[in-house]
Amino acid sequence: MSDGKTGLELRSLLKKSGELELSLVTVPTPEPADDEVVVRVEATPINPSDLGLLIGAADMSAAKASGTKEMPVITATMPEAAMRMMAARFDQSLPVGNEGAGTVIRTGSSDAAKALMGKTVSMIGGAMYTRYRVLKVRDVMELPPGTTAADGASWFVNPLTALGMTETMRREGHKALVHTAAASNLGQMLNKICIKDGIGLVNIVRNKEQADILHKIGAKYVVDSSVPSFMDDLTNALVETGATIAFDAIGGGKLASQILTAMEIAANKTAKEYSRYGSNVYKQVYIYGSLDTRPTELNRSFGLSWGVGGWLLTPFLQNIGPAEIGRLRKRVASELKTTFASHYTKVVSLAEALDLANIAVYAKRATGEKFLINPNK
Repeated sequence: MSDGKTGLELRSLLKKSGELELSLVTVPTPEPADDEVVVRVEATPINPSDLGLLIGAADMSAAKASGTKEMPVITATMPEAAMRMMAARFDQSLPVGNEGAGTVIRTGSSDAAKALMGKTVSMIGGAMYTRYRVLKVRDVMELPPGTTAADGASWFVNPLTALGMTETMRREGHKALVHTAAASNLGQMLNKICIKDGIGLVNIVRNKEQADILHKIGAKYVVDSSVPSFMDDLTNALVETGATIAFDAIGGGKLASQILTAMEIAANKTAKEYSRYGSNVYKQVYIYGSLDTRPTELNRSFGLSWGVGGWLLTPFLQNIGPAEIGRLRKRVASELKTTFASHYTKVVSLAEALDLANIAVYAKRATGEKFLINPNK
């Protein structure tokens, strides 16, 4: 076992030439300050948000491998259209990975830091695709007894995003919500939250297999966007739930427009009078992902009382403040093995994460194909 003084770290480098390079580098582990701990990273997920930095819009189907088995190097080409939005990261070797979990192996001198020695903790702060990570005590959370690093690796992004959706719904005056790509790990968490909290949730999926996943965990409203009756099915579910806010992980194409249209039809079914401006029910779609990278298309057939915008976890947390963040984190910790349990297709090492066969799977961002990296495997 390494002494933790140095370790491998996965890096993503986008060159001005348009070449994307993924590699492993050896980095020193800084000594912890008084209020810091050194964590041996044992589990860190590959989330869609991580892929945005790791590979972006690069064409990984034509990626090439070089280097050695232990120190692979992957190169791919970034489309010219995507390059215009990434100038700020040109020629920078960037660490990757939003969240993870592991064991505290060294600490600073503060009582709070020393209390975590030897404990399994979850953590947030970026640069998690590394063997050793130095973090402030405030950025780690001690996991309950009997909880493994794999159990706690996805404690932050998906759980707090799912809770953030229901909190946003309440704060903006809606009573039920719609979610797309709904059979994902995040989508399953959202269903469990809504079932437990008595919130109406309309799930949009893309095939029967995904619908079956949600029905098995108790989801009531599941509509399949691939069937001819999709718009009728969606409208009926909206009438029953009264959902007027949606969180869309797809982003591109017509789905956001279809959701708003169905919301307008549902609202007009109970309208007491006609208005040429459409219903006065406010309808909101928040786009929080880009599973479809095409432009978002809006066919404005849903009146004038509507909004489409972006939603991100970090600004949401900044807006609600430390006390509310603490409340949400406490709930995640208490339900980590139930409501907020994550499921992984495969556990890989840092080097295996740069295997072309593995990249071909996780780069698809497909439901049910989530990878977990163990940097110390």
